[in-house]
Amino acid sequence: MSGCTTHATHLLMANVHPKVVQERLGHSSITTTVDTYSHVMPGIQDEAASRIDAALRTALSQRRKTKG
Repeated sequence: MSGCTTHATHLLMANVHPKVVQERLGHSSITTTVDTYSHVMPGIQDEAASRIDAALRTALSQRRKTKG
């Protein structure tokens, strides 16, 4: 594994945004980065679903509080 590959893999596994990884690697497009390294982010869809679920639950809870 090359230094760049290791660096990218560790960044993505640490949940660093792919745009940041793209810029650090010097890829001209984020598509290159995501297509190449998406295999190290297998839980990305689950994480997105959990985050939006939490955000919506918080918003609903706050709305209920303000309506009394």
